[in-house]
Amino acid sequence: MTAIAVQAQRLLTHRRPKRSFFETFIRSLIILCAAIAIVLSSISVCDGHWLFAKGKLFGLWHFCAIGNNSALKCTTNLTLANITGINIGMILARSMVSFAVVVAIFGLELLMVSQVCEDISSRKKWSMGSALILFSFLLSSSGVLSFLILLRDYITFTGFTLTYWCEFIATCLFFLNGLSGLHLNNITFPWNRMGKN
Repeated sequence: MTAIAVQAQRLLTHRRPKRSFFETFIRSLIILCAAIAIVLSSISVCDGHWLFAKGKLFGLWHFCAIGNNSALKCTTNLTLANITGINIGMILARSMVSFAVVVAIFGLELLMVSQVCEDISSRKKWSMGSALILFSFLLSSSGVLSFLILLRDYITFTGFTLTYWCEFIATCLFFLNGLSGLHLNNITFPWNRMGKN
């Protein structure tokens, strides 16, 4: 009798609520979009050229100016741009957007692990992953905002490069995926209720 009770308890402990197709699809979509955001942000940070205005190309890592022969002359000495605080400002901006990518990678890892290894702690892993993705949004948006404030006198809508728009889209995706992940976890069946049944 005792052995049967132990086996029944084990079955109840290991029993997991079945997810609907719609929930699985939404979670997979969030993971896919988070991965796309990481790729876009990585490309944007590595290229770093975000704004072309008044014959100058401003980036996270380089400053370029058009020479006499219409060729771009680039340098890592950002002080040559003659903008107050550009050196420290760009260090801050690129540090935040770079760190945002790293944090988002850890967040994506947690999201994927929570789906592959479904157990009692899956819900907690998903929440932590979503929170990290949302934190990536805060870092990324702070970096983009710092860049815009620093170069406010040079900003034109048509001056933004493709890599800047990649970062802008990645920032929006970080926000949407992080918020959606947390919200989805709150409205779906919580894993930690299993022990109460």
